[in-house]
Amino acid sequence: MTTTPVPHRVGLYLAVVQFFFTITWTVYVIYLPRLAAEAGIPKQAVIYILLLDQLIFACMDLAMGVMADRVSRVVGRLGHIVLGVTLLSCLAFLLLPLAAPRGAAWLFLALTVLWSASSSALRAPPLMLLGKYAAKPALPWLSALSLFGLGAAGAVSPYLSVALRDADPRLPFALSSIALALATLGVVWAERRLAADAAPGKASAVSAAKPVHPLFWFLFGTALLGLGFQIHFAMNSAPLYLRFAKPADLQYLMPVFWIGFNLLMLPATLATRRYGGLAVMGAGGVVGALAAYLASGAGSLNFLIAMQFIAGGAWGCVLMSAVAAALIIGHTGREGQVTGALFALLAVAAFARIAVLAAQLNKDPQFAALLAWMPIGLWAMAGALLLLLLPMQRRAAA
Repeated sequence: MTTTPVPHRVGLYLAVVQFFFTITWTVYVIYLPRLAAEAGIPKQAVIYILLLDQLIFACMDLAMGVMADRVSRVVGRLGHIVLGVTLLSCLAFLLLPLAAPRGAAWLFLALTVLWSASSSALRAPPLMLLGKYAAKPALPWLSALSLFGLGAAGAVSPYLSVALRDADPRLPFALSSIALALATLGVVWAERRLAADAAPGKASAVSAAKPVHPLFWFLFGTALLGLGFQIHFAMNSAPLYLRFAKPADLQYLMPVFWIGFNLLMLPATLATRRYGGLAVMGAGGVVGALAAYLASGAGSLNFLIAMQFIAGGAWGCVLMSAVAAALIIGHTGREGQVTGALFALLAVAAFARIAVLAAQLNKDPQFAALLAWMPIGLWAMAGALLLLLLPMQRRAAA
């Protein structure tokens, strides 16, 4: 009887952690306007709280990544730090709906900042453990397993937005924070098992090889792809569906993107393993641009659903290969730093999208027309750039 390899078990475990982590964010976004009003914060200030969240994510993702590289030199230390910081984060999250009715805006904002800053412990640090201890050929599959939880949470989020709309926020906040805290209890086990499973000398042998990915262009391409995703999914998808469907149908249609994300991401790991992260990121960008273009001119709901499925799959391929590439680039003791930079750029992309909404640029007819083409241009530009870098990568490898 064969047993599942330790890295694969850890990858599945991280999928569970990422699922509950993403669910907490969904619960937060659903209830933030109501809780802010109870705390005495003006309605128009809510979007600036969301901007602050992303700014904190961007700073803390990089900081947590650098910290992870330093403390992981002693096996078990990183797991305990991630666990402790996450328990603090869950406590702050649990207290948010309890503090809001007291009408103390400063307390509510302080808890929000504490939760945002501490929750970054579950973004780059757990993934850097895979990069530090797992064999390089396995990283695309392990990255996909970890991100599967993100896709699953993204698929159920539209249902939660409807189901929880009128519910008492204390119960969803309590359940999601407790579930995340319980899931994170296994991170110490994950670190120790990965370290024990790693073959002697494997880490040093892998680290001796120079990374052959152009780091700057990798991060630049990631930023373009992330911004394209933010605009296409969070801003353009609902209006595209509303051309053919009713608003009540969005809870069934929006998950199509995330279903494609999970289903197409897994087989794409084979291509990432064979051709490398930059190649699959570039191909994913080109395919995503084509899908977004065809979706913008869809003549029927069925065709639009098909294009959204492909666009979601393309984003899944991009994100999976980007995480795998970041871990390989940082395979010289900088796994956390490079992965933290990757997540920081994704937070910057979310910040840019929210800033557009805060400035109400999306209500300007000319800018709104530009938004329809932005994901296409951003994905196509990034895809072409990354594919053009492949010869440089091969020369560096040679």
